[in-house]
Formats: sequence, C-alpha cells, structure tokens
Amino acid sequence: MADDPAWRAANGPRDALPDHIYRHLVEQAQVALFIAQGNRFLFVNPQLAALFGFSREEMLDGMDPLNLCAPEHRHRVRTQIGQRVEGVRGHAYEIEGLRKDGSRVSVQVWGVRTTLLGRTVDLVTMHDVGNVKQSAVLAERRAQLMSNAEELARIGSAEADLLTGTMTLSAGMCSIFGEPPSDLAVPREWFYSRLPTTERHYIEALCDEVAPGETFEFQHRIRHADGGLRTVLHRRLVEADEQGRAIRSVMLLQDVSDQKAAEQRLDRLANTDQITGLPNRHALMDRLESLVRHGGREQQDIALLGLRIDQLELVTESLGYAGSDMLLAAVAARVQEAVTPPQLLAHLGSGEYAVLAHNEDAATAQTAAELGHRILERLAAPLSIGDTEVKVTGAIGIALCAAEGQAPDKLLHQAQAAAYHARERGANQVCHYSADMHAKAASRLAMEAALRRALEHDEFHLVYQPKLDLGSGDVIGVEALLRWNAPEVTAASRVEFIRVAEETGLILPIGEWVLRRACAQAAAWKRQGLALRVAVNLSPLQVQQPDIVRRVQAILREAALEPALLGLEITEHALNEESAHLARALGELKSLGIEIALDDFGTGRSNLSYLRTLPIDVIKIDRSFVHDVTAAPQDVSITRAIITMAHSLQRRVLAEGVESEGQLALLVANHCDQMQGRYLSPPVAADEVAPFAQRGGHLPAHLLQRHQRQRTLLLVDDEDNILSALRRLLRRDGYRVVTASSGEQGLQALAEHPVDVIVTDQRMPGMTGVEFLRRAKELYPDTIRMVLSGYTELQSITDAVNEGAIYKFLTKPWDDERLRGHIAEAFALQEMAEENKRLGSAVIVANQELSQVNAQLQKLLASQQAQISREETHLVVARELLENVPAAVIGFDLDGMVAFMNAEAQALFPPGGNLLGCDAQDALDPDLLRVWRACDGLQRAVQVGGRMFHAVCRAMDSTTQAQGRLMLLTPAFAAEQEELAP
Repeated sequence: MADDPAWRAANGPRDALPDHIYRHLVEQAQVALFIAQGNRFLFVNPQLAALFGFSREEMLDGMDPLNLCAPEHRHRVRTQIGQRVEGVRGHAYEIEGLRKDGSRVSVQVWGVRTTLLGRTVDLVTMHDVGNVKQSAVLAERRAQLMSNAEELARIGSAEADLLTGTMTLSAGMCSIFGEPPSDLAVPREWFYSRLPTTERHYIEALCDEVAPGETFEFQHRIRHADGGLRTVLHRRLVEADEQGRAIRSVMLLQDVSDQKAAEQRLDRLANTDQITGLPNRHALMDRLESLVRHGGREQQDIALLGLRIDQLELVTESLGYAGSDMLLAAVAARVQEAVTPPQLLAHLGSGEYAVLAHNEDAATAQTAAELGHRILERLAAPLSIGDTEVKVTGAIGIALCAAEGQAPDKLLHQAQAAAYHARERGANQVCHYSADMHAKAASRLAMEAALRRALEHDEFHLVYQPKLDLGSGDVIGVEALLRWNAPEVTAASRVEFIRVAEETGLILPIGEWVLRRACAQAAAWKRQGLALRVAVNLSPLQVQQPDIVRRVQAILREAALEPALLGLEITEHALNEESAHLARALGELKSLGIEIALDDFGTGRSNLSYLRTLPIDVIKIDRSFVHDVTAAPQDVSITRAIITMAHSLQRRVLAEGVESEGQLALLVANHCDQMQGRYLSPPVAADEVAPFAQRGGHLPAHLLQRHQRQRTLLLVDDEDNILSALRRLLRRDGYRVVTASSGEQGLQALAEHPVDVIVTDQRMPGMTGVEFLRRAKELYPDTIRMVLSGYTELQSITDAVNEGAIYKFLTKPWDDERLRGHIAEAFALQEMAEENKRLGSAVIVANQELSQVNAQLQKLLASQQAQISREETHLVVARELLENVPAAVIGFDLDGMVAFMNAEAQALFPPGGNLLGCDAQDALDPDLLRVWRACDGLQRAVQVGGRMFHAVCRAMDSTTQAQGRLMLLTPAFAAEQEELAP
C-alpha cells in the first residue's frame, strides 16, 4: 500500500508517517515513556502516568521528573543526566520510583539525549521490573534454600545428559566428594572414577540397568577427595523421550556415613556387654538361632555351658559396684583363656556367663564337661580386685542338643537350670541338664506363685510347741511354728516352702507376718494371766535388714507386748559371715529385754570366738545331737560337750526334738536347762497352749528328783544272794538302794533313777563291770563308780582307773564296816562335786545378771552423758544467742539478783557500773524497777540513759531448772522517742 501513488500523495514520502501516527504509536507502546527538558516534562505517555499514579495533566503542569525518583536514588539520576549531557552513551539502570500514594516501584530506566524541534531533550523509558526482581529474589532464595538443604541433609544432586555423556553437579554433590563447587559440566566418567575400584563395575552395571520412569535406590561407597571412603544412599531416575529413548537421568546422593557408623555403634551396644566387652545375651541368642537354623545342614551338634559365679553379691556389698564390675571383667578374662574359637563366650549379666560350642570337638557330653572343668580350673587362682584378693567359685550347667529343630531360648533355659542344680550340689560343680531339672524348676516356680497367693489370701497359720524348764518342770514358753493351710501342700513341701521363700525373698513379708501374729497371741495370753515367752525364728534375710530393730519395736508397740515375752531365734548358719550389723542388731534387741536364742546349734560351722561375743541367751541343741542311753558313747560325749561348752560361755541350753524318756533322762543327767519335743508336746493350736501350761506335772517325778539332794545307790551283780546281802547291809545307812543283775539292766536303772554311787561286780554275762562303768561314765559322769569283785583282772582294772571310769576297786569277800566307810566316802565326794557344780551354776547366773546390770548401767551412763552434753551445747547456744540479740537482755535469779547482762544491756549503764551480782532493788532505776516488779509480760515505755525504750519482763518457765525473770529492752523509733519523751 505504501507503493500506491495515491497513498504517497496523501501521506508523504515512502519512509515517513504522519505525525498523528507517531503520536498514536508512542501512546500505545507498552512502555512508560516521557520527554523532558531540564526539570519539566514535555511529553508523558499514559503508561507512565498509570505506573506512578499521576494524571498526565498533573505531570505536564510543571512537575519535576526527579519527583518520580526516591530521594536516595536522585543523585544517581543526576549523574546519568550529566553523563548524557557530556555525550556519554547511556545504559539501563535500576532505581526505586516514588508513586503518588508514597509507595515505591522498582523500575529500569533508559535515557538518551536527542534533538526535537530544534531543542535538546531527554527521551526516557521506564520498565516496571518489580515482579522480575521479586521473582529473581525468590529464585535466589529458593536456590539458597536448596543449597542449605543439601548441606544440612548432606545431599547432592546431578543431572546427566545421556546423549552427550555430560553431567551438571550441584554444590551439594561437589561437597559430598570434597570437590570445590563448579558450574561447568563434567563427563560421566567423573562420577565413576570416584568409586572404589572393587565396586565400580558393579555400580555402573546397576546404573545402566535402570529403566526409564522407575526410581532406583541402593547404598554404596565413594572415595572422598581426602582419600577416605564414605557411604552414600544413591537414588536415580531416568527420563525418556517420546520414542522411549533414555535421554536424561537425575542422580541424588546422600552421605549416610554417620548414620551407618551410628547403626554399627548401636549394633555393638545392643550386642556387647559394656562391663566385660563380651557379647551379651542378645548376641548369644542371635548366634544360637543362626546355628539352629543352618546347623542342621552341616550335621553339627551344639553344647551350651552356663556359668554362675558365687561372689558377685559379696563383692558388691564390700567393694561397691566398681568392685563388682572389676570382678566381672576379671572373670571374663579368665574364662576367655579356656575358650578357643569358634567357641563363643558371652556375659548374660548378674554374674552369669555362657559358652557356646558348636564344633565337633566340643559339642559332646564328655568334651563339654572337660571344657567346664577347664573353665573352673582357670577360676581357681584368686583374683585381685583392687587391694582385695577374691577366690571365685562357680557352678556350670551343660545343655546339649542336635542343632536342627532346637529352640534357642529353651536350650539357654536348660543350661541355666543345670547351672542352678550344680550350685545346689556345692561349689565348682559341673552338671548336665536332665528332664527332671525342668520339672523341679517348674515345681519351684509353682511353689513361689502359691506362696505369693498364700500371703494375699491369708492361708498361713501358727502352731505353738511348748518349752519346759528341766529344773522346775514348768512350761516357760512356746516356739511359734509356721503352717500352710493349702491342701495341696504335702509334708515334704512344707519343708521345701521355707527354703523357696528364703531364695525368693518372700521370707521377709512372711517372717514379718509371723512375728506380728505371734506377738499378738503372746499379748492375748498375758491378758488371760499366762505369761509365756513366745519364740519366733528370724531368717538370715530378716536379720540382715538394716532396720530390723525398728521393725521389731514397731510390732511390739502394735501388739502392746512386753519385750521380755518375746524371744528371737537365729540359726547357726546366719553366723557363717561375721557381720558387725548382726552383732549390733542382736545387741540392740537384747537391750530391749528380748531373749536371743541360737537355733540348730552344731549343724553349721560357726566361729566359737565370734559366738562368745554375741549377745545370745540360749543355745538350742539340734535334734540330731539329742541321744538316749542306748547311743554310742562318742555321740553322748558330743551332747555333753555342747552343754558344757554353752555353760562355760554362760549360756542356757535347750534341747529340741526330745521324743523319749531315755533322751530326756540323759539331758537331765547332763544338766541341760530346757527342752522341747514331742515327748512333752507336739505343736498345738493357740487355744490348747494355756490348758497345757496350767496343768503342770510334765516332767516325771523321778527325773525331777534328780535336782534334789537324795542319796541313791545302784548295786549291779549277777548273783541274787550278793545283791540281797548288800541291800541288807547298806539300807540301815539310809540309802535308797536300786539293784540290777546285768550291765544292760544297770544302764536302764540309771535312766530311771537319780543314782549317785554305783557298785558293780566285774564278771557278769554280756558286759563286764569295767565296760558297764565306762558306759556309765560317758552317760552320767557325775556318778561315783566302784568295782566289788572276787576276780582281779589287773590290766583292765588299771586301765579303767586311769581313764577315770572307776573310783575304787574293792574285793570280795568284803569287810562290812570298811565297805560302809568306802560307800559313805563316795557319797560325800559326790555331794561335794554336786555342791561345787551348784555353786558354779550360781556363779554363772550371778555373772549373767551382773553382766546385764553392767550393760544397763553403761547404757544409762551413756544416755546421761549424752543428755549432759546436749544440755551443755544448748546452754552455750542459748548464751551466744542472748549475747548477740540486738536488744538489751537482763536476767534475774529467784532472789532478785542480776545474774546475766548481754553487751547491749551493759552499754546502757555508766562505765564501771557493772550490775552483775547486784540486787534488783539497788541496781534498777524506778522505771525499770516497776517493770521488774510487775513481771506481767506487758510492754512499758521507760527512759534509760536519756533514751526511750520498750521494756518487758516475764518469769521464766518453772518446769526448767533455770527459773527467775528475764527483762528485754528494745529501743523506740525516732518518732516514738519524741512522743514518749517527757
């Protein structure tokens, strides 16, 4: 159309457009534009007016173009204008524009200097770059956020062009490899060259096999720039074009080295015992399960040895947990010496170890036992725990099984059950598991559960067995015995349940229940007028309680029972460990008035020197040492030795388990003090005790008479005419004559009658006279023994005399008067010995009483000394307190004399005017004297030394030793000084 002549005629030359067309184009251009000359607009297009919120008229009406610029950017604009004036080519720059409403807009400015209608003007265009700038800031922020996320998560990414074989790495990817960041593309081999040589082909093959559109993930190692290896989590995604060709892949690596190391540390912690460094129970079970699962294919059997050491609790108590840790580590080192790979040693905790053997040479019963003995031999030498030497003993249990099909936890349970059984058999024992052990363990567990239910359901009750005084024949007390009401509990299990209660610790609540119930019953008997001491057995666990004395006191108070009516019995086994706590606790209990008895004496290995220091009143001879006249002489000697030893220690003796008159007679003859047993009474219910004790007559008359002065003569001869002649001769001397025709009958007569002197023939059927007297000496050593015979067997008679079995040897026929004289002399000798014993017993009793009195006096003296010390301390504290009270304090005694003045009080009076020792009437001025006389505790205003005070006087507590009056003077405040001043 421009070539049309008519158009050219109407519109001018070909290259020119009409002016209105140019104006229209400028106004329609989507760019803000203006023409300015100096400091005024010549032209403004609509886009500029709309951008800044002005109307075109406002802008063309003398508005300075610089007003469109923020003040801080105007200098830069002037600089740009100046450069254009100087002919410097302009360039685009950004400023902050200022809209009419005061808001700002980011604009890019481009200005040129040109000539228009003969005038030099500035043509300026502006572009709103706010959105672009905001997008750039957001993009930069997102990039920084991505960079921070990569750094924090230790992640790096890379994009690979599969067609060109180049990769673009993120900063995080460079950081993972320890390389400096770079924007340059790298070849695909850059990544593979940083993989460990042994893993490179494997990883490359995996990456090449990734199918487009699928996410692939695995872990591998890379080589860091520092030469070290790192573990990374590799994720990869491959993209394809429309034809399905793989053209691009995105790779994401995350450095998981720390997580991997933490997992390994956690695995070590989860599978390693921290004290010994050995595998723990979890690791053992994993290994055992693996062997059970795979061992069957290799035809390997398994042997599991469980080891329990005995000294851990003792070492913990004496050396603390640090000492026990040292012991566990030392034992582990010793056992490790006996274990050879592939055997596995593990520590299960609490002093229990396990050895797992699965090779053919150590998985049979014999080889496993040999390994167990070898371990115990290693432990035989003492261990040094700090400065203490500890000799370790242990028990080993062995469980064997074919690897295929055996449950690991069951095998461990079997080994532990066998170790427990070995421990019951003694120290350093090795025991193989058998099926009955499981049954025994299950029975024990059931027993423990039943005991717990018995406590909850009150299935226990007490029975009481009376105790008899062998001197008076009176019932002096009872022993409380625990019984279980459960019908399924057999006689055997009644013995067993106490042991189970001891092992499980249930004996503590059960023992406290027994003590509380027994004290309540003793208090009930006391209210009925029957004062019987009830004895209660304390288990070693109860005695070891640190607050055992407080517990017993609380139960006595609860039952309102006198301590003298309670007896506590401890077994000899409790003395095996000499404990300061035990001695202290028993001493405190005895000081309360409680009787202390040592039960089952002779069955343990107690230290007699330690026993001598303990506050024990009664020693109870175990029933296994209670014999009768038919027992062997050595057995009777043990019984007599125990009684003599106890008396020498100034202890009373009680024999338990007495079941026959022969046993009772032997005990009476050997001066035993007390007894209990079925001969007297079986254990009975509480309501049967009072009638039994009040009935009396429990000791046979002929045994009771042994304690009275009565001359009894025993004649033993197998010829009746000799016995008749001797009876007629000696009866006129007032003797009670008992006869027997043989040695056996003589022993029976000794058990039935209180014999003082024995005269026997030598030659008798069955037993000679010397043999009979030897037995009599063993059974009844206080008798005077003589032989009257016509036959002289010199050697046997001499031996018997030397042994002390024979006092004199008399010959037949006899001279009546000389025989009577010898027998009278024998009675005198026997009575003298009896009197000496009686005096000795009296001295023992007196010494015991004196010892108790001395102990009470010492306790009273210590208490008084402590009280005096406390009072002195209180006096010093009180005096210091009064001296430092910020007020004047004056003390007066009962006679009105000034007895005390603190420093504040002395400062109120003239120097040298010390009032101590002066009478109040003379020392005090009239105002203070009125306060002192009133002594009513009310404050009064007084003037002392020209100053006003509040004075108060009151009497001290009449219940204390310090009686008198106390006056306190406190200064009045300044305002009060003016009001109170006259």
